[in-house]
Amino acid sequence: MIYPNRSQTTAAVAAHYDELDVFYREVWGEHVHHGFWATGRESRLAAVEALVDLVATRLDLAPGQALCDIGCGYGATAVRLAERHGVHVTGVTVSGVQATIAAAKSPSHGSITVLHRDWLSNRFPDRQFDRAYAIESSEHMPNKRRFFAEAYRTLRPGGRLAVCAWLARDRPRPWEARYLLEPICREGRLPSLGDEGDYRRLAAAAGFTVAECEDLSSRVRRTWYVGAGRLAGKLISKPRYLRFLLDSRATDRIFILTLLRLLLAYRTGSMRYCLLVFDKE
Repeated sequence: MIYPNRSQTTAAVAAHYDELDVFYREVWGEHVHHGFWATGRESRLAAVEALVDLVATRLDLAPGQALCDIGCGYGATAVRLAERHGVHVTGVTVSGVQATIAAAKSPSHGSITVLHRDWLSNRFPDRQFDRAYAIESSEHMPNKRRFFAEAYRTLRPGGRLAVCAWLARDRPRPWEARYLLEPICREGRLPSLGDEGDYRRLAAAAGFTVAECEDLSSRVRRTWYVGAGRLAGKLISKPRYLRFLLDSRATDRIFILTLLRLLLAYRTGSMRYCLLVFDKE
């Protein structure tokens, strides 16, 4: 497990997303996660929706099921799943800005409910959900053991958890940890960054059976090239982007450097992106 040299709290995660809210939505949109490029020719929107659809396939959804979106962002993923599969999604996010925007959404089929709440103290009853998923939110959890324990507790027998996660490579080299992975944790507000083995062990300790693990790294890394291009366009066309980067009071302006680290981390294989599926017997 990689840890930042300065502790990152849940409050810091919430503040990060609240401060960068407009930039995230203008540069990338309301799906705050990687895109999945099967051919490389997909549009940005098609790619992010393709990742959602891949998760839905792995969850094996059926109409009427109750789902939990752990770290639901702006609710775009929850809406897509509700409308396409007729499911009922409860989303939680620590970001007040995200919760407000997500709660205003109303799908044409199924339903969504959004709560401004920390998953690690979610207060849901035992066995409330048929399925749960976390798309790039487990990285932000200070206690990953509890992340899996809460998922196991709140899922019904026969339930399934899907996790899309940024992961460190197995046994990263010292320079990778020092110059890429540790700074990515610190600048990206990640309390820790696990590897595949860490996730497998923590899930098994919670009671899950590991159903599968797919390495999607080569299909998602284009996200950061597209994102960098879109950000460069905003810097040229919108002066407030440059003002933000030059504002010493903006604590999260460092994330533009993190973007460059992420490009290199994927290129060198220092970082992986995996879709893991866990079953509750």
